[in-house]
This record gives sequence, C-alpha cells and structure tokens, in this order.
Amino acid sequence: SMIVKQARTVDIALAAATCGYDAVYVDLEHAVISESDAAQICITAANIGVTPLVRVPGLSAAAITRILDAGALGVVAPHIESADEARGVVAAARFAPLGERSVAGSWPHFHYRTLPAAEVRRVLNAQTMVVCMLETPAAVARADEIAAVPGVDVLHIGSNDLCDALGIPGQFDHPDIARAYDTVVAACRRHGKTPGAGGLGGSLDVARAAIGQGIRFVTAGNDWAFMISAARQRASQLRQLDPEQFGSDQQGAV
Repeated sequence: SMIVKQARTVDIALAAATCGYDAVYVDLEHAVISESDAAQICITAANIGVTPLVRVPGLSAAAITRILDAGALGVVAPHIESADEARGVVAAARFAPLGERSVAGSWPHFHYRTLPAAEVRRVLNAQTMVVCMLETPAAVARADEIAAVPGVDVLHIGSNDLCDALGIPGQFDHPDIARAYDTVVAACRRHGKTPGAGGLGGSLDVARAAIGQGIRFVTAGNDWAFMISAARQRASQLRQLDPEQFGSDQQGAV
C-alpha cells in the first residue's frame, strides 16, 4: 500500500495504479488532508481497481463511519491497545449483525444506484477492511486477544512508534522488533487474520526479513518520501554529468 500524506488530488490514485500498488492508504492521523480530499482519492481508487484505505485520526465512530460512507473501503485504526478498542472499531465499521454501523442514504461504492438494503449491507460488510495498528509493547503482548476479535482483518505493527516505545527509535532491524513481528504473525495465524507492518519502505533488507517472518500487509512508503527520493536522485545524476553538456551558460544549474 502507498501511504498518501501530501497529495490532495485524485491523480495520486492513478499514479499508485500505474506504479503497481494494490492500495492507497490516506493518512488523516499525521497529515492535514481534508476528509473531502480523502474521499475523492478513495472514490477514484475504487473505480480503477486500487483498494482505498484511510487511517483515521482517532477511534470515534463518527470519524470511522463518515470516511467509509464517503468512499473508503477500509479503515486503519491507530493506537489499538486492547480487544475492547478493536471491538469498538469493528462496531463502527460493520453493519449488524457484525457491528453497529449507522446507515447512510446513498453510496458512492455502488455509483449511487438504488439497491436492496440487505444486499448493500452484505457487500459492504464483506468488502470493508478493518486494520488495527499495534504500536506499543503492551499492544503487541495483547496481539492474540485483539486478533481473536470477529471483524478484525489485519493486525498492523506501527514500527516507527513501536521502536520509539521500546527506546530504539529508527532501529527497524533490532531483535526486539523481529520478536514483535513473530508475536503478531503467530497470533494472526491462530485466528485467520493477516499480519502487517509499516516502516519497511526505507530498507529492502528490513522488508525482506519481515516478509520472511510472515508479514503480508506492507505499507511501502509515502508519496512525499517517494518524491524527495526521486528528486534527490535526479539532481545527483545531473550534477555528475560533464558540465559542458549543459552549455557554458548553464554550468552548475539543476
């Protein structure tokens, strides 16, 4: 999944599809993208075969329901610490009998067609993803009980915050992080859920190791980091060229 932190237009969904991503993950926790812009990105993504996910800024039912009604097909719930918090997210994201999601009057997911109410609820319950982020040692220790909650699809380790909580900021290859991955992967296997992790986009070695441990839902970096990386690489490449190739009046200009 490509995390979206800076882009505000639907073009980022098209770019994600072109670049081979399965999903876009609009971050409303750490970015100031509006809900309206996030909804437009989600609707575009869904219509071109890219799964639209949104990391909500908190665990309120209003925040979860509003963005799902607007076009998202999944929520990433940050800072889940217990099974009770996971159950609250499921209640907001899924219709009865799985949850308590409030009913909107129309649905962009179905191109605003009028469909049987029972069919709409069945399809949205089946197609909406609930991702619970585990970002502290206490949350990882409770991975088994969180994975056991009906309606949770993915347990996703927030590696950046977990590293900070463990006192090893930025050390994604630390043995304590590997042990956390093992714990979450084992819990997911016991309960038929998908294990995930973020913070892997910066190092192929770290990503390879995590995938080897069983991590399957991977956030592969964000739009701004991709732009900075590519822009830095292009500037470096141009500066290494023979200055004469730029012409005498353009030497050093990039």
